[in-house]
Amino acid sequence: MELGRLGVWFFTDALPVQQAADFARRVEALRYSALWIPEVLGREPLAHASWLLANTQRLIVATGIANIYARDANTAAQGQRTLAEQSGGRFLLGLGVSHVPMVEGLRGHKYERPVATMRAYLERMEKAPYGAVRPSEAPPTVIAALGPKMLALAAEKTRGAHPYLVPPEHTAQAREILGPDAWLCTEQKVLLVTDPSKARAVARQAIAVYLGLVNYRRNLMRLGFTESDLDAGGSDRLADALVAWGDEKRIADRVQAHLDAGATQVCIQPLHPEGQPQPDLRILEALAPS
Repeated sequence: MELGRLGVWFFTDALPVQQAADFARRVEALRYSALWIPEVLGREPLAHASWLLANTQRLIVATGIANIYARDANTAAQGQRTLAEQSGGRFLLGLGVSHVPMVEGLRGHKYERPVATMRAYLERMEKAPYGAVRPSEAPPTVIAALGPKMLALAAEKTRGAHPYLVPPEHTAQAREILGPDAWLCTEQKVLLVTDPSKARAVARQAIAVYLGLVNYRRNLMRLGFTESDLDAGGSDRLADALVAWGDEKRIADRVQAHLDAGATQVCIQPLHPEGQPQPDLRILEALAPS
């Protein structure tokens, strides 16, 4: 798998399935190398990845992320190998420990110590039996990693890390921990709006749900943000750090800042200028690889 410098991250659950396939083909036509899809409460991501892979020819489809509490390690390994073989090696499995409200409140599981739980899960995946024809190459795995211990685990046990909701300063720190060879696939929200008041309103809408989750709050405070930055919808400083808004050049400069800081791939999340659950194709066209 050759992971290009630019990918797209999007909640395709908001699109009817045929529109999701059309969007994946558009992402492919624009020469982005990967489309990242999440797992929340919508489509099962491996099943949806199968649909997107079947409707594209070259595009890598990646989960950003599949929740390890949603399927056991054997099932994850089986799904990963199945999709890798069926797609000719175009499936990238991103795994994560998710968050307490999603794991305990919505799924009814007990949320365990994140790093130890992820390590045990990865080790069970390594030993998982598989009785079907295997893909020609071992498919890659990355894990959602924000803090130093999870980043170190990503470098030790997987192909790399997929940090979400982070500024370029985190990318630089993550690269230092991961070392030179691991993949660092960093998500970045972008918004083609130049009016500061409107841009920050849409940015706050996009980040609001994350600011109540402990894992993200701890990581942002490690980066120097304070409780006052995180409360009441987020400060201007926080909104500006997490959402690249402005004209095409200003947004492109933020994407380049992640690459300069050591990102292998920047996973661009194209926020709609009116805050709607639709991708903004204008900014994807503007940032598309040449």
